[in-house]
Amino acid sequence: MRFRALPLVGVAAVAVTVLAGCANPGGAAGDDSGSGISIVATTTQMADLTRQVAGDAAQVTQLLQPNTSAHSFDPAPVNLLELAEADALVMNGAGLESWLGDAVLASGFDGVTIDASRGIELHGSDHDHAPEDAHADESATEHAEHADETAEEPDAADEHTADDGHDHAEEPTGDPHIWTSTRNAIVIVDDIADQLEELDPANADSYAANAAAYTARLEALDGWATAQIDRVPAAERLLVTNHESVTYLAEDYGITYVGAVLPSFDDNAELAASDIADLAAKIRATGATAVYSEASLSPKSAEAIAREAGVQLFTGEDALYVDSLGPAGSPASTYLDAQLHNISQILLGWGVTPDPVPASVTE
Repeated sequence: MRFRALPLVGVAAVAVTVLAGCANPGGAAGDDSGSGISIVATTTQMADLTRQVAGDAAQVTQLLQPNTSAHSFDPAPVNLLELAEADALVMNGAGLESWLGDAVLASGFDGVTIDASRGIELHGSDHDHAPEDAHADESATEHAEHADETAEEPDAADEHTADDGHDHAEEPTGDPHIWTSTRNAIVIVDDIADQLEELDPANADSYAANAAAYTARLEALDGWATAQIDRVPAAERLLVTNHESVTYLAEDYGITYVGAVLPSFDDNAELAASDIADLAAKIRATGATAVYSEASLSPKSAEAIAREAGVQLFTGEDALYVDSLGPAGSPASTYLDAQLHNISQILLGWGVTPDPVPASVTE
């Protein structure tokens, strides 16, 4: 999927004009919490982390809905309006939102951009699809800075898109699934709080207090997860997932990442027939005991590999929630719930029944 800036600017101008007439006076379209400044977050995870910091002091709108892939999201006109009216944009970064730079340009967004990956050390390249220059996250900020200028000068917008050296459809050079590490989430929450305090000083104390309370819950979750996973011998902590999406979680807890059904950071990658046999052989050789499908992806290939390798398959309600949180009522409708669910399922695949979750996490 590729966005071209010039057509989008035209579409956005019409869409934002029309939709603005339908918006509630004094509020951003799609508001789902609070009042005050308006914040747009891209992914389900970044939206939930932002809500925890914002509390009632700000309005938080998310672009992606549950079970939507951030790798191939196609913004609708209403999303451009949400961006146009926002005071701040919270993005995952790390090259995940390859569509975001053009959406920012098209919307005319001129607020503060908070890149959640800024303080995170990214893991290595996608071995199958690593481009030499993949900076979609940087281009989102650049487009925000130049949105007004390019909207007034269509030729310049087209030239900038063609010649700025950024291919907005390229894949990331590092693993963009930074949220799979609870320890990364603590860094992200702290950074969001710092930047919101600077943007909205009147509510700085509220942001700081909210972030501190939520960080305590994240730290309690990390402590619980460490204690549970330490019950499993290091040599038996083997993990196979639907695509390369949990490397940060694996690093946190000394888990060996045996492989992925789709050997790519992008959940839209194609699977070769030889990949099934190769991964099944690796599973048998290492002694891995399960394959974990993901709730937002088709389980068919994971089913084939689990069957070939003769191991347990975690699918359906037992699948992992990685690229997206689940809808309301699912076992992973919040970030904390998703982490608890995923870690518990991984433990069950190793034959370990996790201990009850402490109240310091859930309350």
